[in-house]
Amino acid sequence: MSKGALADALANAVDLKKSEVNKVLDALAEIGSKEVKKAGKLTIPGLCMIKTRKKKATKAGKRMMFGKEVKVKAKPAKTVVKAFPVAALKKQV
Repeated sequence: MSKGALADALANAVDLKKSEVNKVLDALAEIGSKEVKKAGKLTIPGLCMIKTRKKKATKAGKRMMFGKEVKVKAKPAKTVVKAFPVAALKKQV
C-alpha cells in the first residue's frame, strides 16, 4: 500500500482530510526516526517494534569458505534497523 492509499484509507476511517492525515504520517516518520536514533527502540502500538543493532567492524584477512581459502575485505561497523510485528498482530494474521 502506498503512502497516498494509506492516507486515503485513514482519512475515510476517521473523517479527516487527506492532507491532514499526510501531515500526521510525516510527523510520525520524523518522530519515529528521532526516537529510534536516540533510544534504539520504538514501538508503534498494535503494529510493530523497530529496533536497532550495532554490528562490529570486521578485519581483512583470509577465511575458509566451502573448503576454499578466500580473501575477505575489511568492513566498517554499521547499525542495522529491523522491524518486528507485535504479538497482537501475529495472532490476528
